[in-house]
Amino acid sequence: MADAKTIDFEGLAAAVARETGTGRSVVAVVGAPGSGKSTLAERLASRINGTAPGSAAVLPMDGYHFDDRVLVARGLRARKGAPETFDVGGLLHMLGRLRRNEEDEIAVPVFDRALEIARAGASLIPRTVSRVIVEGNYLLLDRPPWRGLHAFFDITVAIAVPEDVLRRRLTRRWRGYRLLPKEIEVKLELNDLPNGRLVAASSVAADFVLSSPLPQRRVS
Repeated sequence: MADAKTIDFEGLAAAVARETGTGRSVVAVVGAPGSGKSTLAERLASRINGTAPGSAAVLPMDGYHFDDRVLVARGLRARKGAPETFDVGGLLHMLGRLRRNEEDEIAVPVFDRALEIARAGASLIPRTVSRVIVEGNYLLLDRPPWRGLHAFFDITVAIAVPEDVLRRRLTRRWRGYRLLPKEIEVKLELNDLPNGRLVAASSVAADFVLSSPLPQRRVS
């Protein structure tokens, strides 16, 4: 991502507002676990909707997690959140539907972290939405089948956060879910942080890198 242009939130919001795409534009927000992707995506959508109500919506990549039943059968439950634990084909087809914008509304899945399950049809994106903001770790991953997603994005932005900051944020996140210290250590060292390093090392360059990442929401 070294070739990306540094931008702040205000500059990014202006760039997204200017983008017209082919009728409906799609913005990709990428970064490591704990980098603040969902916070940025929601803030962008809120800013756009403040000017043009109902014109922006968020699509979280996490809605395309494979169910635990699939992950257990494949021996991948401990790696939930790694690239191989997502339905990339399902996300690709959804991006195609969203870009075509031929339906009155499209139901999209949303991941429920408290239940550790993706809830099908948990959010609706109507035809009136002209900006879809997709957020996820691997949207710019430079390997198949993830490369197939890249053509759908009009604007891409990466959030670069130092690993020590990610570690603190992720530790706070998992404490909020009442995990024991040993369980948190395993999640960080064997899954979250390696996934973050993969995002940094193996993603294609984004159009922009956010210069001042937003603080994460606290988990209650």
